[in-house]
Amino acid sequence: MSWYALQTRSRYEKQAARLLQEKSLEVFLPLWRVQRKWNTSQRVVELPLFAGYLFCSFDAENRHQVLATNGIVRVVGVGQTPVPVDVEELDAIRKVLDSGQPLSHYEYLQSGDRVRIERGVLSGTEGVLVQARNEHRLVISVTLLQRSVAVTIDRDWVSVIGPTATAEASPARLIGPGRQP
Repeated sequence: MSWYALQTRSRYEKQAARLLQEKSLEVFLPLWRVQRKWNTSQRVVELPLFAGYLFCSFDAENRHQVLATNGIVRVVGVGQTPVPVDVEELDAIRKVLDSGQPLSHYEYLQSGDRVRIERGVLSGTEGVLVQARNEHRLVISVTLLQRSVAVTIDRDWVSVIGPTATAEASPARLIGPGRQP
């Protein structure tokens, strides 16, 4: 069985994930903590990292059970053909979330220095290295969704593993909390 991205109804990611788990399906809904302001108070809330999407492992031939779940709009793919998500991309997202490092949404990238983290809690994680506001960040992308997240890292932790591009991120490319790319 492969992992697939599922598009959900707006703000229905958590409920859809719960319903899929009740059907004994393996679900991955990456959540991140964001500080929100209501009137005079501030709260930390857990929101989906990729608004409108979650990931589920199932046999694409038997996807009717998934599509019949309340809140699921479609399986992401090409036309009517579901396309599996790269498991290494999902593992990298899991590792970044488990690290506890601050992260932010980031413009989806297709080029740059492909690097691997060699030390620390993110050891073995691969992504694209960019520099923004005098900080080095590891950008991890989910290619199928064309969405990315960035985590601040120490430049000394990385080694280059792929082709290099000369373009570096400018601070304007960063997308603040609460905004979706």
